[in-house]
Amino acid sequence: MPKSYLFLLLFLTNFLSFAQNNLVISGKILDKKNQLPLESATVYLSSVKDSTVIDYTITDKNGVFKLETKKITKPIYLKISFLGYQTYKQEIKEINENINFGVLYLEQNTNTLNEVVIKGEVPPIRIKKDTLEFNASSFKIRPDANVETLLKQLPGVEVGLDGKITVNGKEVNNILVNGKPFFDKDGKIALQNLPSDIINKVQITDTKTKKEELAGQAASSNNASINLTIDENKNKGFFGKIMGGLGSDNRYESSGLANYFKDKRKISVLASSNNINSTGFSMDEIFDNMGGGRNTNTYYNSDGSFGINGRTFGGGRGITRSDMIGINYTDNWSKKLETTGSYFFTDKNSKNTNRTNQINFLPNGNFITESNGTSDSQNFNHNFSYEFEYNIDSTATLVIAPSFMKFKSKSRNLSTEKSLDENNQLLNESSSNTFDEGDANSLSNSVNYNKNFKRKGRSFNASFENENKKEISSNLNQSSTVFYQNSQPNDDRNQIFKNRNIGEEYKAEIEYNEPLRDSLSLKMGLSYNRQKSVDDTKTLDFNTFNQVYDIENSNLTNYLTSATSSLIPSTGINISKKKYSLSVIAGTEITKFENYSLYLNNETKLNKTYLLPNFNSWASYNFSKSKSFWINYSYNTEFPIASQVLPVENLASPLNTFIGNPDLDPNKSHYFYGSFRDYNNATKSGYSFYGGGSYFDNQVVSSTTFDQNRKRTTTYENISGNYNSWMGANWNKTIKKEANTFKISFGLGSGINLNKGFTNGEIFEAKSYRLSPRMNFTCEYGELLTINPSYNLTYNETKYTNYLINSASNIIHKFNLQTTSYWPKNWVFGNDFGYTFNSNIADGFKKDFYLWNTSLSYSFYNKKIMTKVKVYDLLDQNQSATRTISPTTIRDEENIVLKRYVMFSLTYKIEKFAGKEKPSRNRMMF
Repeated sequence: MPKSYLFLLLFLTNFLSFAQNNLVISGKILDKKNQLPLESATVYLSSVKDSTVIDYTITDKNGVFKLETKKITKPIYLKISFLGYQTYKQEIKEINENINFGVLYLEQNTNTLNEVVIKGEVPPIRIKKDTLEFNASSFKIRPDANVETLLKQLPGVEVGLDGKITVNGKEVNNILVNGKPFFDKDGKIALQNLPSDIINKVQITDTKTKKEELAGQAASSNNASINLTIDENKNKGFFGKIMGGLGSDNRYESSGLANYFKDKRKISVLASSNNINSTGFSMDEIFDNMGGGRNTNTYYNSDGSFGINGRTFGGGRGITRSDMIGINYTDNWSKKLETTGSYFFTDKNSKNTNRTNQINFLPNGNFITESNGTSDSQNFNHNFSYEFEYNIDSTATLVIAPSFMKFKSKSRNLSTEKSLDENNQLLNESSSNTFDEGDANSLSNSVNYNKNFKRKGRSFNASFENENKKEISSNLNQSSTVFYQNSQPNDDRNQIFKNRNIGEEYKAEIEYNEPLRDSLSLKMGLSYNRQKSVDDTKTLDFNTFNQVYDIENSNLTNYLTSATSSLIPSTGINISKKKYSLSVIAGTEITKFENYSLYLNNETKLNKTYLLPNFNSWASYNFSKSKSFWINYSYNTEFPIASQVLPVENLASPLNTFIGNPDLDPNKSHYFYGSFRDYNNATKSGYSFYGGGSYFDNQVVSSTTFDQNRKRTTTYENISGNYNSWMGANWNKTIKKEANTFKISFGLGSGINLNKGFTNGEIFEAKSYRLSPRMNFTCEYGELLTINPSYNLTYNETKYTNYLINSASNIIHKFNLQTTSYWPKNWVFGNDFGYTFNSNIADGFKKDFYLWNTSLSYSFYNKKIMTKVKVYDLLDQNQSATRTISPTTIRDEENIVLKRYVMFSLTYKIEKFAGKEKPSRNRMMF
């Protein structure tokens, strides 16, 4: 057994002890008047001292509850809440053994002609069927906190340093506001920008597809969704904030968010502009949008980009200037028609200086490639999306969701490169000057119709999706390549590539569900998928006579098309019980694979028909409200692209010639994933295990041969036995003592991959191992000070067969310390100190560096105005040096990064809610 997996097994075994020795509190809830059981009544434990929720459960159809908890040595309340009934409350001094309360009775609320008398408190938690609902006003947070801060206070909800939100160990992938996306379903903008005091309820459910949502089916996803409902008093008004900052070295940042809410109508406008590699919308109270700040790292990728609804904005290696404006609109145009949509415009300019050192593996001797380059790119992006949901009647719904994207880009790259053998003998060297322009459009749409019949569980669904893309590009290439090891002539080019790429994708599907029993249903479906791509390239060489590009280069001019048409009939079963669910769907995929090329006036056609299995299954088991197991298996096929199967030479690169293989078969793989999670609300601790991977019966891999100059010729072959796998565990615990809170978390990730391919006619194997332990500790000293140290280690090792080198490894250590002080009043002092060490990076690349960001702010004018000074990279040591180990190379790379600057900023908050007074979050609402 690999050492990494042995270590992981010991790690997981230790965590199992946390799931043992639970105590059980049980009883039965009846209506006092008619003696009938009350199903789905919320039963919860709360602290007598500060009303903190400790644990909760729900009654079954017989009114019986069973609550598993840990030993509790402080006074607590047992509370029972049910809509329309008075809250039951009983004090318990401690819990050190199982307790059976027998039968407990709830009394209905009393009503008179002139008033409604409700005796009891608003419960902090309600459980409604498959929805867990938190009453936001029951949780104490700072009055000016955002929604993310509110979520951190809810039992079972964890917000990690990487920005991932989990509920009882289940990852959240969908965040809505009043049931609709707020700019994006990922919720990044809502979490950072919406004030917590406008939130009434936080509702948590399993994430469903639109089809499952409309048909009322069980969720097939292993993720959770959060819906934030706006307080009725705050659903009519105008609020937002605006921030601007100027800094040294001509650095600047600005951002603003304005919201107008009126009942069902919600209009929000977001704008930002900066030159500090920022998304522009985090609006963190400590670092705002500062690149490299704690929340900036959380919410966008290492290159500065960020995603909204699957689309990427901003970013780019190097230093980026970006501007963005976004509009989000939600409204009910009638009682039957709900609408929501968003529009984004972004532009960015990225400049970078790059250098690399790459070791290339060969069976008979390695060689080194060194390169240096500079780049300057500019992108413009328009994105529009909308959704119309029309409720035809109480049983039928039609959803139409169109979207449109337009993208323009320009980039210039200057680079030099040389390759040397192990004796430092020069093999080849090149220099290039390229200028690229692109213009792309994409139009997509989805239509979903669902009809539910009188019999529960019987439904019909029809859907259609399409995406049509077109890209026109022009690429100027001026390059010179010199070969030193034989008589091969040098390669000098001065040419323009004119590209036209077209992509079309259509998918139509019908599905019928028939209930066989209360928990068992039959699913029958038929789907048709068609994908087509066109790659039309024309190359023109420079004409020295008339000084224009008008000489067609036939060797670099080609026309390729590829299309797949698939018909998939399928049948399956669904089992949905209170404790477990199971879904199995199987069918046959009948696919026609068509490819065509026109090259050097020669036509090539390659058409094949395949009959392939189509299978997908998943199962879940809920041991309790917070302990669950989930597993998924599917059989997947993927067809190669036209350039991989058509026997046409691609000579676009002077150092690498590509040619397809017409005998290729599709990729065929088995996918597995499983997870187990448990979260105990009494101890506020939880753990989870996960693992998965893919095994390839057949995979398309590259087969590369090198000549004496190390010029490559690459084709493609099929191979079996490749796989990738991953597994890991997480554990966290929260300890609360009076006003202080301590949070501890540990995690471990691990993986093993096997990659096989061909180099110089010989098969190679690269088996890689990854081990990534991490730990995090947070201490919240009341509302005055937060201290958060964390440590991450990543160990990578790859072992090779049929190379001169046997193995390669690398270790990365990352330590971070975040501190935030809220004292004295109205002052916030934040620090983010990090240290990174890269063990085996090549000579000439710095192995370690420190990154220290600091911020000091002061709020005044009733906290509506905040002034701030921030310093990024206080020690002036920031860098970007990375090592990547692949099956065929070791690549060390360095890119230019932001260095030290000082920023002064001012933030102004606007809040006007229909003249209503702002309620306090620091007390229970009755």
